[in-house]
Amino acid sequence: MSFSTLGLAPSLLNAITEIGYQEPTAIQSAAIPAILRGEDVLGAAQTGSGKTAAFALPLLQSLLDKRGSHRQLHGLILVPTRELASQVADAIRLLVSHLPTTLKVQVVFGGVSINPQMLALRGGTDILVATPGRLLDLIDHNAVKISQTAMLVLDEADRLLDMGFSEELNRILELLPKQRQNLFFSATFPSAVQKLADSLLNKPTRIEVPAEEGNKPDIAQRAIQVDVARRTMLLKHLILEHKWRGVMVFVATKYASDLVADKLNRNGIHAASFHGELSQGARTQTLTDFRSGYLQVLVATDVAARGIDIARLPAVVNYDLPRSAVDYTHRIGRTGRAGESGVAISFITAEAEQHFRLIEKRQNHRVAREVIAGFEPTELAPVVSAVTDVENGGIKGKRKSKKDKLREAAAAAAGE
Repeated sequence: MSFSTLGLAPSLLNAITEIGYQEPTAIQSAAIPAILRGEDVLGAAQTGSGKTAAFALPLLQSLLDKRGSHRQLHGLILVPTRELASQVADAIRLLVSHLPTTLKVQVVFGGVSINPQMLALRGGTDILVATPGRLLDLIDHNAVKISQTAMLVLDEADRLLDMGFSEELNRILELLPKQRQNLFFSATFPSAVQKLADSLLNKPTRIEVPAEEGNKPDIAQRAIQVDVARRTMLLKHLILEHKWRGVMVFVATKYASDLVADKLNRNGIHAASFHGELSQGARTQTLTDFRSGYLQVLVATDVAARGIDIARLPAVVNYDLPRSAVDYTHRIGRTGRAGESGVAISFITAEAEQHFRLIEKRQNHRVAREVIAGFEPTELAPVVSAVTDVENGGIKGKRKSKKDKLREAAAAAAGE
C-alpha cells in the first residue's frame, strides 16, 4: 500500500514525498482513511509505529479543507510531557513546511515562562500541541479559546491518566465543543483509558496493530539478582564490560536520580540526572548532551523520561523496578527502536522479586534470573502479606512511606 491510496490531498502527498516517507505504516494505513471519513478513532500500536503521522496528516487535510481567513484553533493535541509536546510539534511543523499554505502550529508546556507562549498565541493558531496543565493556565489567562476546536487528539492517553492528569482532562473536556472529532492514540489501553474512551468517543473505529514477529522491537530482556547496596557498582561493571555508548537508567525518585548520577561521575562515568524538577533549559541541555554522546548515562525518573526518543540507544537499565507492567513496557521501549537491537536489564533485589513476577505475568513473558560473579546476592526476601493491585500491576499491602524509602536509599548508598 502507498500513501496515494489513503485519500490524502495532492499537497500532502507532495509533502510526504519531499520529506522522504516511503510507505505508510500499519497504523497509518488503517487510521488515516477512518479519520478522513470523520470517524472517532481509538488507535493502539507499539511505540515507534508512526502514530504521530497517523493523526497529523488527516488533521492537516481537514484544516486545509475548512480553514477560513480568520485563524481559529482547529486541532488540539494533548500530550503528557514537554519533551513529547516538542517532538509532536516538530513533526507537524516539518509537514507544514512542505505545504503551499501557511499554517500556524504552536506548542505550549509548563516549566518555562508563560509570557512568551501567550505572545505566540496572539492572533490565534491553527494547531496547538499542549500539556494539560499549561493549556489550562493559558485558558485562565484568556490567551487561547478551545470552544470551537474541531478535532481533539489524546496522544499517549495512558500516560496522561497515569501521570495524574484526570482532573485537568475533565476541565478541558468541559470547555470543548460537544460536536468534534476525537482521536485517542496510545501504545497501551488499560481500563482507565478504555473507560474514558467509552465515555467520549462516538462509535469509534478501533485500530489495533499488534507487534508481529517481523516488526517486534529487538529487545533482549535480562533480570540480574543483586543486593540493594551493590546496584551502583554492578551498573558500573555492566557499563564498562559492554562498553555501552549510551544507557538510560531508570530510578524511582529524584533523590535516587541525583545520587546514582553523582556516584557514577565519581567512578569516572559521565552521567547526569534527569527528573521533573529540572528547569526546561537544563532538561533540553541534558538531552542534547546525551544524544551527542557527551553524556554516557542518563539517570531518569519515569515522569521525566516519558516521551523521550533517543535514536540508537543500546541499553536500558531498571535500577529500580517500575510501578506497573505498563511502565515497564514504556521503559524498555526506549531501546530497540527503528530496527536497532537493544538490551533491557532489570536489577532484582530480594524485596523486588515478587513485584517483578507480577510484571512478568502482565507481559506474559518470563525472564531468566542471572547472577553476576562478584555481585552474588546475600539478602533474603522479606515476608510481606500483599495482594495484587489488578489495575496497575503493583503490590498493595505493607507499603513503606516515602521518608522510609529515602532513609533506606541513603543507608544503601552509604554502603556502596
